[in-house]
Amino acid sequence: MPTRTLTEEDARRAEARWAEYQRAHDVSLLAGQTVGIDPDTGRLWFGESIPHVVSLRDADGIQVPLHFVRVGSGAYYRKGWHR
Repeated sequence: MPTRTLTEEDARRAEARWAEYQRAHDVSLLAGQTVGIDPDTGRLWFGESIPHVVSLRDADGIQVPLHFVRVGSGAYYRKGWHR
């Protein structure tokens, strides 16, 4: 089965779907959780980490690439740190 990688356009669509979800739902209690977003359908999986979200997606029998966001954060990863 060929694998598909996410494009910049996929990421933009996923971010738009996430913004739409946040307008309709209070996600404040989910701060720090990871959300995996299917950019095509808008389906969301919430979990403790990327591997956890992927295992939830796999358990649903779905094999699509996901865009990941940490709830309440502007970035999922931060590179480096300053003292």
